[in-house]
Amino acid sequence: MRIVSANLNGIRSATAKGFFDWLQASGADVLCVQELKAQAADLTPGMQAPAGYQGFFHYAGKKGYSGVGIYCRRQPDRVLSGIGHPDFDAEGRFIRADFGSLSVISLYVPSGSSSPERQEAKFAFLDELMPVMDALRQEEGRDFIVCGDWNIAHQPIDLKNWKGNQKNSGFLPEEREWLTRLYASGWVDVYRRLLPGVGEEGYTWWSNRGQAYARNVGWRIDLQVATPEVASRAVAAQVYKERRFSDHAPLCIDYEL
Repeated sequence: MRIVSANLNGIRSATAKGFFDWLQASGADVLCVQELKAQAADLTPGMQAPAGYQGFFHYAGKKGYSGVGIYCRRQPDRVLSGIGHPDFDAEGRFIRADFGSLSVISLYVPSGSSSPERQEAKFAFLDELMPVMDALRQEEGRDFIVCGDWNIAHQPIDLKNWKGNQKNSGFLPEEREWLTRLYASGWVDVYRRLLPGVGEEGYTWWSNRGQAYARNVGWRIDLQVATPEVASRAVAAQVYKERRFSDHAPLCIDYEL
């Protein structure tokens, strides 16, 4: 089973760059997307349900902002959205699809880089998200894979200029410690489990400034975080970089399920 996570930085922009053409050849069984930057009325039929897939979405209330979705070949048993916090749920940041005993979630953690206020909102979201993650892990007999743009690089291996970014959003000590606590609670960073020593090849996001992509000055902030049993069934992972659809690259992981 191949699961792909991709921040589109605008579904209409990514479509124009050939994202859904690539999807048809990708072999993805489930695709989690973030940053739709669109509402339902903005999506063409091909965006809502590409050939062979069904799409499910959690849109932001604000136009041109945030939003997440899940595309799947198989009809889910149920689809749920939101973390139970009205303000953050209005931003369209969490959608869950259940398939038998497996649940796949598309998650978009806020960025805090634009202002101190947004950084505080990011911390508030993380505070709300941790008990949600704890509750998921307690659901008996169910495995979870949480895909998305987590907007946090965990360790120095996960970004190019780690020394210069220790006071910047995405690599703040408090954010990194939050991920450390998440993993200590039992969740697994699947890419890092499979490829413990891989640095630059694992980057998934590059700034649009300063030729960052050409110089591979990147960050690994797009993750698939899973419960231990399903994480142990992951067999291969790669970041797709042959074509660019966004300032992020798709993260593809294969599981023996």
